[in-house]
Order: sequence, then C-alpha cells, then structure tokens
Amino acid sequence: MNSFACLFIQPGKTMDRMIQPPLVDTTACLCRVDAGLKTVAGAKRYVPGTKLCLQPDIKPSIHPTRSKPTRGDRSRHQSPLLPGLPDDLAIACLIRVPRVEHRKLRLVCKRWYRLLSGNFFYSLRKSLGIAEEWIYIIKRDRDGKISWHAFDPVYQLWQPLPPVPKEYSEALGFGCAVLSGCHLYLFGGKDPLKGSMRRVIFYSARTNKWHRAPDMLRRRHFFGSCVINNCLYVAGGENEGVHRSLRSAEVYDPNKNRWCYISDMSTAMVPFIGVVYEGKWFLKGLGSHQQVMSEVYQPETDSWYPVYNGMVAGWRNPCTSLNGHLYALECKDGCKLRVYDEVTDSWSKHIDSRIHLGNSRALEAAALVPVNGKLCIIRNNMSVSLVDVSKSDDLRGATAEHLWETIAGKGQFKTLFTNLWSSLAGRNRLKSHIVHCQVLQA
Repeated sequence: MNSFACLFIQPGKTMDRMIQPPLVDTTACLCRVDAGLKTVAGAKRYVPGTKLCLQPDIKPSIHPTRSKPTRGDRSRHQSPLLPGLPDDLAIACLIRVPRVEHRKLRLVCKRWYRLLSGNFFYSLRKSLGIAEEWIYIIKRDRDGKISWHAFDPVYQLWQPLPPVPKEYSEALGFGCAVLSGCHLYLFGGKDPLKGSMRRVIFYSARTNKWHRAPDMLRRRHFFGSCVINNCLYVAGGENEGVHRSLRSAEVYDPNKNRWCYISDMSTAMVPFIGVVYEGKWFLKGLGSHQQVMSEVYQPETDSWYPVYNGMVAGWRNPCTSLNGHLYALECKDGCKLRVYDEVTDSWSKHIDSRIHLGNSRALEAAALVPVNGKLCIIRNNMSVSLVDVSKSDDLRGATAEHLWETIAGKGQFKTLFTNLWSSLAGRNRLKSHIVHCQVLQA
C-alpha cells in the first residue's frame, strides 16, 4: 500500500508524527532545541538519544510565543519571512546571504532575528558548505586590558563584537579554544585581585553573545589546552597553592556539559607550546626545576609519556597542523614556514616568502591558524598573511613567493620602509600584543 493510501486510511495522524527529524552534526547543535521544546529532556521524547536535533517548525515561529496560540492560529496570522514566498524558499535565500550582513538581517523583524539566532539556520549553512570562517583575535594593550576583534578574510573587513566579560578584562594566563566550530571558550587564568580561576565562559558566533559554562575542577593559569574530537583538554599550569606547578589534567565534554579528570602528567609542567598532531596532544614546557621537558597525551589510552624525537627537538611556536601536516614558523616575522617531515623525523622543508619584514615586536608573528584550507599568519600589528600550503608539494624546489598573500585589514599596516624608519626614529613601540587567535565558523 502506498503512502497516499495510508493518508486516507489514517486521517487522524498529524504531519508532525510522520516527518522524521533530520540528523544534524553534533558540532552544529547547542543544548537547546529550536523546535520550541523547553529542555533537552523534553526533546528526548521526540528524538532518541542526544545526537539529534529537531528541525524547527518554520511556518508558525522559530521559537514559541508567550501566549502560545494554537498552531492553526499562528499559521493564519504569521506573516511570511519574505512576501510572496513560502518560508522554506525564503530560508533557502536567506542562508546564502554573506555572513558580514547577518548583523543587519537580525534587525529587520522579530522573525528574522529568531531565525538568525537559532541553530537551524546555521546548521543549514554548514551542511550546504556555505558557512564562513572568521578570524578572532584577542589582544592585550599596554595597560593590560583585554580586547578582541573579528576579521572577515573574504571581504577583508573588521567586525564589531560585544565586550569581553569583566572577569577576563585583565586576566593573565587564561586558555582559549573553539568547540563545535562556533563557540569560543575562555577558561581558567589569573585574576589580578582574586588569583587563579576555575571560571569558564564561551562566546557563540551564531548569537553574538557570551554565555556561562561549568567551572573547571582545578584553579589554574598558564596551562596547556587543546581540542580533540570536540572535547576540551586542559593540563599542567600553576596555581597559588603550596605546589604551584600542576600535574593534573581534565577534559570538558560539551555533550555532557561537565568536566572530568584524566590521567595526571608524568611530572608537573608549565607548558609554553602545544599542538595536536595525528590525534595526539604534544606539550612542551618547563618542569618544576625549570628544565625543558616534553610529553605527549594519547586520548585512546588516557596515558602520558615523555617524547624526545626530532619533531619536539626542532619545534617552535607558533605552530599548527593542517591536512595531516605539521607547520611552524621559522623566523620572528613569520615570513618563513617550516614543515615537519615524518619520514626523516626533521624540520627540513621550508616555505619562504623571500620578503622579510624585520624583528620588531610589532611585526612579530603571534599566531598561526588554518583558515579556508590555507595557513593564516597574524602579527602583533594586526597584519595578516595567507599561505596556500596545498600547492607547496608541487613546487619541487621552485620558489614559493606566489603562495603568499598579504591581506590589508584595518588600515594599520605599513610598508617595510615605513616600519624601518619608525624603528630608527624610536616611534615603533608595541602598543598591544596578541594573546590568542582562533577561527569561528557560522
């Protein structure tokens, strides 16, 4: 019997029971459900498990109203998202609007605001491959104040952001990481007055707002952190206790919304460099007796062990991994990249721009992050360079200058001659420096 016959034989069934909620990548979901369900527990009646997300009923409303009118009343009185178009076609149009215009779209009307503040809208953009990556830079000025900025690498525009919450406006040694592709977490650190913190907050690129998350289990600052399988790992660091250097480590799972201890490190360490490579977390730092040491953490076995191979020996900061390759900066201004060769266990390969800027702190490369399949180098003066490393394997000894691209962003960038002249004149003092740099997708 076909489906049309079933509709006539069983007229009492509603469309909601017949339509199955679509699967959505867990990295695209918050703990809230956009179908008007009050809690996750309420959603489980309709969605078996926690890895599913309901598609909202677009026609009546993205979120329930306070008066909660019946579905029929809402359908009759609700104006369409775009006049003359069904809501599904209107959404198909709106999700293709560039991200740089989303702030304006939220101001059009309440329905548009609700649509662009929910997970459904951005989950569609991600599933269709049209989500855009922005660079988020956290800086500390000469007075110790924290500020942050967002840069759109496509339109090369700086975007306004809500202020950093007060507890992190002057914090030192705090961690920064991205979960679910769109949530930027700030955690731990040292408050100038209150000391080490356990606090955790996160910013959502979808809602453009800050939110609270569960506190860490230990107070710590100047620690190491990384993200593996969308879980946040934290290890080592310091606190104000008797044993200042820490061995303890913990992990935060956003799906469970809680922190758990993992195995302690082999010895206490204050990390100054870390990277995830081939599913393992490599850390390098200072031990309790100020000796340089390196350890690697394997999540599958929940174990730490020392490492002394060629990768760690030639390892420099900043560094990152992209498409299975490990990259680090060779020079202070970030105009030369080193590539780790696993076969020879060495950093023998280089990608050189042949245009070096100098050694001043303003031109020092502070971050190296992957953006849209390329490596992005961010310097303290907010200048940004892109390197298309995907084409570096085809060079075969040829020059690599054409792989480098400089993005003009904030109007603060100077020519090499101007920077040299400012240095000689003593006017190139560092006004601020970059503390963290991350990439968020929406």
